[in-house]
Amino acid sequence: MEKIVVSNFEEFKAFEGKELGVSDYLKVTQEQVNLFADATLDHQWIHTDPERAAKESPFKKTIAHGYLNVSILPYLWEQIADFENVKLMVNYGIDKLKFNQPVAVGSEVRLKAKLHSIVNLRGVVKAEIDVTLEIKDERKPALTGRLIFLYHFN
Repeated sequence: MEKIVVSNFEEFKAFEGKELGVSDYLKVTQEQVNLFADATLDHQWIHTDPERAAKESPFKKTIAHGYLNVSILPYLWEQIADFENVKLMVNYGIDKLKFNQPVAVGSEVRLKAKLHSIVNLRGVVKAEIDVTLEIKDERKPALTGRLIFLYHFN
């Protein structure tokens, strides 16, 4: 699917209620997980110890932190939509976030996005994007939620 290009509120509003696109797959590596653990001080063995996870974890391998999966959403979102004529974009919030299934290290994930709603608040565009982080070859997604962004168009 081709990336959407948005230059103003009216162009973005035309996508309301529609699927915006799907990103490429991104492979989740043990190195990413370890760096995330260092950054967040969350070194739980289920994420960082492959040998122990192989023996003791119900998943039989290490899994990505749920919040690591959340943290890659902006990177994947940039593969779906290109915003021109924007002086500032702010991550405003996340609603209805649900972790549906763990992401095993070595898995590939991609983002599917749909524009739930959009409103112009006196020149600041508030967009609510329904997101699903899919895991390649898995029926259940890693997570679902609604990202809220504020776009300040020029």
